[in-house]
Amino acid sequence: MRKLFTEHPSSVGETYGAHCISAWGFGVRLIGAGLACCLHGLLPFLCVTTGSRTVRKLHEGMVQNRAKANQPGAPAQSPSTLG
Repeated sequence: MRKLFTEHPSSVGETYGAHCISAWGFGVRLIGAGLACCLHGLLPFLCVTTGSRTVRKLHEGMVQNRAKANQPGAPAQSPSTLG
């Protein structure tokens, strides 16, 4: 049962707790970006780049952390390294 909670976080170089915090951080930022996109749809002069900028920053942070995690002997990543 424990493996269900630790296998994936370990595969990306994180502990369960760090992965949980990271995932919540991503989720909250994506919700904010989604709301900005909805607002932009109604008022096109607002939040012009918020959605795309947020997705780009999240992707960059994820790719960089996965690259670090895949290095031999890499320690678990802390949630603060996800930008």
